[in-house]
Amino acid sequence: MSQDVPENTYRLQITPGFTLRDATQVLDYLRRLGVDAVYLSPLLQSAAGSDHGYDVVDPTRVDEARGGPEALREFADAAHLRGFRVVVDIVPNHLGVAVPHENPWWWDVLRSGQGSAFADHFDIDWAFGAGRLRLPVLGDGPDELDALRVVDGELRYYEHRFPLAPGTEFASPREVHARQHYELISWRRADAELNYRRFFAVNSLAGLRVEDPRVFEATHAEIARWLREGLVDGLRVDHPDGLRDPGDYLRRLAGLADGRPIWVEKILEGDERIPDWPIAGTTGYDALGIVDRVFVDPAGEEPLTALAEEHDAREESRDWPGLVHRRKSAAADGILRSEVLRVVRELGSPAQEPDPEAASETWADAVAELAACFPVYRSYLPFGADHLSAALDAAAASRPDLADALNGVGEAFAPGPDGGIAPASARFQQTSGAIMAKGVEDNAFYRYSRLASLTEVGGDPAEFALPVEEFHRLQEQRLAALPHSLTTLSTHDTKRSEDTRARIAVLAELPERWGRFLAAVRQRVSVGDGSLENLLWQSIAGAWPASRERLHAYALKAAREAGASTSWADPDASFEDALGELVDAAFDDARVAAEMAAIAAILDAPGASNGLGAKLVQLTMPGVPDVYQGSERWERSLVDPDNRRPVEFDAAAGLLAHLDEGRLPPIDSSGAAKLLVTSRALRLRRDRPELFSAYRPVTASGDRADHLVAFDRGGAITLATRLPVGLAAAGGWGDTSVDLGGAGLRDELTGREVSGRVRLAELFDRYPVALLAVGR
Repeated sequence: MSQDVPENTYRLQITPGFTLRDATQVLDYLRRLGVDAVYLSPLLQSAAGSDHGYDVVDPTRVDEARGGPEALREFADAAHLRGFRVVVDIVPNHLGVAVPHENPWWWDVLRSGQGSAFADHFDIDWAFGAGRLRLPVLGDGPDELDALRVVDGELRYYEHRFPLAPGTEFASPREVHARQHYELISWRRADAELNYRRFFAVNSLAGLRVEDPRVFEATHAEIARWLREGLVDGLRVDHPDGLRDPGDYLRRLAGLADGRPIWVEKILEGDERIPDWPIAGTTGYDALGIVDRVFVDPAGEEPLTALAEEHDAREESRDWPGLVHRRKSAAADGILRSEVLRVVRELGSPAQEPDPEAASETWADAVAELAACFPVYRSYLPFGADHLSAALDAAAASRPDLADALNGVGEAFAPGPDGGIAPASARFQQTSGAIMAKGVEDNAFYRYSRLASLTEVGGDPAEFALPVEEFHRLQEQRLAALPHSLTTLSTHDTKRSEDTRARIAVLAELPERWGRFLAAVRQRVSVGDGSLENLLWQSIAGAWPASRERLHAYALKAAREAGASTSWADPDASFEDALGELVDAAFDDARVAAEMAAIAAILDAPGASNGLGAKLVQLTMPGVPDVYQGSERWERSLVDPDNRRPVEFDAAAGLLAHLDEGRLPPIDSSGAAKLLVTSRALRLRRDRPELFSAYRPVTASGDRADHLVAFDRGGAITLATRLPVGLAAAGGWGDTSVDLGGAGLRDELTGREVSGRVRLAELFDRYPVALLAVGR
């Protein structure tokens, strides 16, 4: 892999409402901001109206609604003219199939079945469907097929359209349906009876077989053109864990990229290592959790845990590993049962048993238990065999009744002497990551509410805070092992954006005050689900002020993801009405509104301190810093689609112009102070990369030394305040100081010149952070 990686990246969400031509118009602003590479969301033709682009329906062309191929070339030319590199997000795992006629490959498979030229492009188990592809679109009723109609040579089910196999249209709609290469089934059967691989449990995203060289070539021809013609200078790969053989895929992709950097959306658990792939690194979720936790007060862990227990009728607040196991089991036995059963079919063993049906159930239980016990998203056998071994031991301890089946599964999944693996083993590796994601990220995270900022992608909520010394150790490790991995604080997938989390983190310093707030508001309005309410009120406080509409949408999604009092499959209308009333109370109930205003005011200043500190640390720590669109100012978004709202680039550009005139802004709601921190850090990394070639911890002397996190990157020194509430309660920095050495240094934020031993009270007299650089 080439070492020619950018100094930093800036993520833009390209949508039908913000096209490639719109993106071209903000390039001058991004250049002044200090950006080195512009990093674009998926650009291939996606489903009509898609605002994210991860539901590609035609991988052979650039999305017309996003500007089309001409706009991509114009953007690339304009970006390169200004000195930018261009990075694009690609989606090799699946295609969107929600509207069949939008996807020409899927449409042809539906019409021609296994005879289609594209039948092998999709990951379909034709035998399990008796030669038919099962489509879960029907309603619940027993007579749903009576709603079928044949219109204009197509089979119609309400607004759904499907092609007809040649010569099959002359009969009743039911008979016509019976003659097709697909079978329309109830949407409720999808969880256990589908015969195509999905992205997680999303029926409208059908898995691709990019392990087949022919499929790889077909799905990457347009991407290869971008690279060949010099339009694109790097790639980000979405969800490689869904692929049959990620390593083989990445080697093929590296061949196309010809030395250009590739980053993968890989979530690392704890001290998990990444395989020896030809990549620059990950997309940075592993950095996010580390940065967040160094700004969390460990003293808040026990009182916040006790408070969560007090309001938790489900008793899920103390035992995170137990909750993870139960929710992964629920996913494996529920919404992802189809995927588990496909692993069992590929194992093949139950067919040899005296009672194949009972044996199949036992083997399915064993596969599900193994997935529930898997300590990471997936293995890449033979790499990661230790994770498989650990999961087998844990599963056997959890379910001794499955010992024989687990032994059989373990033998079937284990690599052979040559490192090769059986098809069922490869299938399980594709599946275990989906079970982790749906059981943990999209479920357990919404049930574990002691400190909501910790339930974030790539983080372990059981790890409450991170000592500064451990932070330094991890940065030295990152510099040695993954120097070109991205670092990030916000993405299109984060559950809460960075400044929402920064404000929530303050609660670890104020657990008693949070307890009083929660008791007061629950006396006025409650939905009878204390854990959810704790999570919602923390999220509302973190995002405040936010519109009623945004909070309604967030509360509904959070409740359905938690799946305890309502769910996506079976919404509880009365509960959801009550949930809406809870959100409304923050605006309409005088007592609740007063409590909300009071807690928001308390969180404001320390939350801003945390936000500025986290931003500066992330932008200057080892790795390639990525800035999510708009997060150069306050980013107090919630989960998608809230975090994909339009960005006010004109306002940001105006503020940046004032900063460049020498203005030192106050820390206020405009976000100008954060823009100052972001722009100065990005410019320094882009324009003086030699200052970021090393890593040395910087420590303070004095009674308040624990409130500083600081490091020297080789000429650029970052200093940030941590635990600001406790610092203020102790009377401020006092005589605490830091020795900066004899060389003259300039604070890139204020212009102040410093050297030698400096009192932190003086260094932080205007902002709670400083970025010092040696002179040229």
